[in-house]
Amino acid sequence: MRRLIVNADDFGLTAGVNRGIVEAHAAGIVTSATLMANSTAFDDAVQLAGSNPKLSVGCHLVLIDGTPLLAADKVPSLMDPGNRSHFRQNISGFSLRALSGRLHADEIEAEATAQIRKLQSAGIQVSHIDTHKHTHMFPQVLHPLLRAAQACGVLAVRNPFGWMAFSGIANRPQLWQRYGQVKLLNLLAGKFRHAVADAGMLTTDGSVGVIATGALDDRLFHFILETLPEGTWEFVTHPGYNDAELAGIRTRLRESRDLELGVLTSAATRTLLDRNGIQIISYPDLLQTASPSTPPVHGL
Repeated sequence: MRRLIVNADDFGLTAGVNRGIVEAHAAGIVTSATLMANSTAFDDAVQLAGSNPKLSVGCHLVLIDGTPLLAADKVPSLMDPGNRSHFRQNISGFSLRALSGRLHADEIEAEATAQIRKLQSAGIQVSHIDTHKHTHMFPQVLHPLLRAAQACGVLAVRNPFGWMAFSGIANRPQLWQRYGQVKLLNLLAGKFRHAVADAGMLTTDGSVGVIATGALDDRLFHFILETLPEGTWEFVTHPGYNDAELAGIRTRLRESRDLELGVLTSAATRTLLDRNGIQIISYPDLLQTASPSTPPVHGL
């Protein structure tokens, strides 16, 4: 059996991104979205979520490349030393601090709790958590995030460790470096799996689409679906509209958001899912049908 959660990240980033996500749900295959608590179009996203009750909404926790909900002096280890009102923008610098133990777990837990609680206070039933740029792949970040989720009654978390056959990108050298990075980071997958199980929470077998972020087109999307292994997976997507508002946002994903929206709403995509016997589910479906376990992490 192959099951797939199709999640749209960056809900709340801009009104155009929000509109694209809702269209990818209403006219396409997106079943879940993750909302950024500290985003400029947060209120618009909350309103749209209320109008689309079948779209499950999780919390897209932001610990990098954004601003905290808490006062900066409450989370000093997370802040950019050159701009004390913002998180660090560089994922490599964040990674080094995480791996060297220079991020404070109590600060991460407090900020994550504040972000989840903001969604809940707005009437969102938070179905799961994930993180901007997958910072929760590092154990030093994961453990306090799991504690925050537990305290807020959230029972599921994205498995950020990716799967994709190299043959799908063999003719796309621009993705080779990202493929290598994902494969290296998959060494942390075992620790992730055990931490989630110890916390009594649920996750999937892994994520697909991570390597293709920013480069997803019909051909690559169809390859991923046709080679999807048995199990329950999450497809990480970023649909939206590349409009004037997005031009003022710091993001590398611009034209690709329009392209992904087209892929996710294509009739050919739905036909391909049916032909390959892939069942589309959401995080609430996962919670209803699964029990806490340590699912296998498939290799690249």
